[in-house]
Amino acid sequence: MNSDSDLQIAGDILEVPHLLQPPREHPATVAEFVGLARSIAADRSQWEHLVQYDATSRWYHRLRTGPGYEVWLLSWVPGQGSGLHDHGRSSGVLTVLEGALTERTERGTRALGAGAQRVFAPGYVHEVVNDALEPAVSLHVYYPGLTEMPMLPRSEPSSAGETPIAHCASVPTTA
Repeated sequence: MNSDSDLQIAGDILEVPHLLQPPREHPATVAEFVGLARSIAADRSQWEHLVQYDATSRWYHRLRTGPGYEVWLLSWVPGQGSGLHDHGRSSGVLTVLEGALTERTERGTRALGAGAQRVFAPGYVHEVVNDALEPAVSLHVYYPGLTEMPMLPRSEPSSAGETPIAHCASVPTTA
């Protein structure tokens, strides 16, 4: 068997600049939206001074828009949650910037610490809650921009202590 990789056989594409695509001004792929969220998360000067905490309702701020997407900054005081919902026809990237959040889906509960990201497709049903004792901040990238966020009813729990979540067909997500 030949031990040469395809890269060695084909050569280095970086040595042929005319084959490289020019960098895009705005993200257009899931990977680029994840990268956008990571770059904003890493640059606290873009968002830290904007964060406010409101004990009576969840605080949110539209941080940025671009062709076909928008970026939202949300804060969560202890005990605040989103309620069970989906995002209509929008896909999204959820990134925890500070603190810890809990995501509940029909598949179970997931703890999300600072730096954690969730990528989801249209129709993905979840609830996000701050179950911690400290406030949390999260960044949400929606593409296309968020035009609806239908709230969904809860179903009955199947066993004691289980969080009731509406049953739905969900799209597998990446951690």
